[in-house]
Amino acid sequence: MRDTLSMVLSAGGYEVICFADGAALLAVARSRTPSCILLDVHIPGKSGLDILRELHGEDYPAPIFMISGQGDIPMAVNAIKNGALDFIEKPFRGSEIVARLNEAIGAFARRQKENASPKIGSLHFPGREPLTRREREVLEQFTAGASNKEAGRTLGISPRTIEDHRANIMKKLGARNAADLIRIVMTASRAN
Repeated sequence: MRDTLSMVLSAGGYEVICFADGAALLAVARSRTPSCILLDVHIPGKSGLDILRELHGEDYPAPIFMISGQGDIPMAVNAIKNGALDFIEKPFRGSEIVARLNEAIGAFARRQKENASPKIGSLHFPGREPLTRREREVLEQFTAGASNKEAGRTLGISPRTIEDHRANIMKKLGARNAADLIRIVMTASRAN
């Protein structure tokens, strides 16, 4: 099963490393972070659920998927409660597993990015004139890389109005240019 799954995932564009048991997986997982871990419940040595608990207890930074040919609802619930992103029952089609991994890894990455980036609304700029709610919304769009046109579309205002808000933001925060503005925001995010 492991070799077949490896071929399917390789054909789906993944670089695959297989392990014969949980101890070998743990040894490598602690030194490198893969895009995901696909872990069978029934493996030699420690069970897949024990490995999952161990990695979850360490706040492992990659999504972990559990697979099983003899899974049941309590086992799936247990896996999810212990940090599995998904529980996949065997047998499964190759295209199905690749699609589920792609979707889940993408969603996991988006959540990580959202949680990692500071929300502009929560930032404080000591010694600076306070920003209005709308200016904070514009600043959030700008720091996310949106153009004036994209920010205007998202916020429901014209690109010209975005430019006006951006000029006010730069004046209030004392930024000389766009790079300086980003530096000020990054400094504030580290301080908060």
